[in-house]
Amino acid sequence: VLALGGRRVRTPLVVTWHDRVHAEGARAHLLRVLERRVMKAATVVLGATSELVDGARRTGARDARLGPVALPARTGRPAGPEDPDRLRPKLRAELGAIDRPLLIAVGSLEPHRGYDVLLDAARVWRGLDPAPLVVVAGEGPLRGELQGRIEGEGLPVVLAGSRDDVPDLLAAADLALLPSRREPGRSVLAQEALHARVPLVAGAVGGIPELVGDAAELVPPGDAEALGDAVVRLLADPARREELRERGERQAANWPTEDETVAQVLSVYDELTQPTPLL
Repeated sequence: VLALGGRRVRTPLVVTWHDRVHAEGARAHLLRVLERRVMKAATVVLGATSELVDGARRTGARDARLGPVALPARTGRPAGPEDPDRLRPKLRAELGAIDRPLLIAVGSLEPHRGYDVLLDAARVWRGLDPAPLVVVAGEGPLRGELQGRIEGEGLPVVLAGSRDDVPDLLAAADLALLPSRREPGRSVLAQEALHARVPLVAGAVGGIPELVGDAAELVPPGDAEALGDAVVRLLADPARREELRERGERQAANWPTEDETVAQVLSVYDELTQPTPLL
């Protein structure tokens, strides 16, 4: 509200920028106008990734700094989850992946998520023996279009809808997939996959390379052939999968905790509320 009021105020304004606007048409234009006003009005902008920091500066921020945020906790999960080792075969059976690899993707069914690219890559995977099962957890406006392609092309993909057990799905998976075309923030799925020691194949876009380092297989965004080939190689190479698990665990250990995230924000507040010395 302070940022959109159009007037300078004495109260310092700190903005944490987690992600860029994902919209199209007139709505996208309006949101970007509001975004610019907020960036220019802020005393300090904390960008969750270097790309967001650079974007804030280009948008007119007076002081933009890197401020990585901790992985948010999932809400809505049942209390007292089962032991992962016992839950894994149960979930795989429920999903139909008893004797075949299980690949997991998570996110809203929207254009920037790149699920059309995922389905293109799945054409290659359906020819494998056994063919992996791809489970997509999420809802959105593209469900009808994607489901039509899955059925029409006979793709080994299931749209599972919104799920409150994503950590359990990841624990049951052989690979996690992140085919996004845009991912300027700190991808929740990428963080959860590495924390769970699940090998990740992701588009080298936005904040992903900075976030995962060498702990994931990165492919050009929008490149279905590269995505398909990376998955085929990993499924055939247990040693590489184990290497990615170990690298992922090390990478995740370097990410900020909730306490560290809070401490950084509080340090900025302290800095901005110090009395100005008299000359």
